[in-house]
Amino acid sequence: MTPPTIRRRRTRTAKLVVTGPFDAGKTTLIGTITDSTVLSTERTVTHAGDQGSERTTVAMDFGRLGVDPDMALFLFGTPGQERFGFMWNILAEGMLGFVLVVDAARPDSITEAAQLRRRFTESNQVPHVIAINKVAEDDDHAEVLARVRAELEVGRDVPVLIADARDREDVRQVLLAFLRHVLEQVRSGADVDREAGEVG
Repeated sequence: MTPPTIRRRRTRTAKLVVTGPFDAGKTTLIGTITDSTVLSTERTVTHAGDQGSERTTVAMDFGRLGVDPDMALFLFGTPGQERFGFMWNILAEGMLGFVLVVDAARPDSITEAAQLRRRFTESNQVPHVIAINKVAEDDDHAEVLARVRAELEVGRDVPVLIADARDREDVRQVLLAFLRHVLEQVRSGADVDREAGEVG
């Protein structure tokens, strides 16, 4: 008697890019939320200066997050420095959308984030959310949200959240906001490719 064939359910996967300026918290965010060890290409910065990280991503970070038994997100973190910008278009190809991480403690990070957002949205009409990292406890959160939204020229339709990249619940809320944003665009009839971002 031939044994019954066991069919394994195919897990759908979607590609989500995590981008932002140097030292904004991209690698930390991915490492905080993923199910397994993050594949990272961090290297020591030759001239780190007096502030910020002495490590930088030179190619990409990669992590996987199971959303449910049928769905998983593949998170690809981009390099933050302009000299590695050739990777941005490579990693953006086929993405469902992106999370833009901003360092609230550095005004130049917000300026750089605005440039990155323009670059990603010019060639990729996909949903995205803004995650504001490194907000001090005594900062006025409402003021920070309004300032970043204004400086990035983000419309009310784009979710902007304050999120500590080290806090799993904060990062989870960022990803939930992103997924809700995708669903809202699909339901409103926006031009969202339902197969975009599927990588396997």
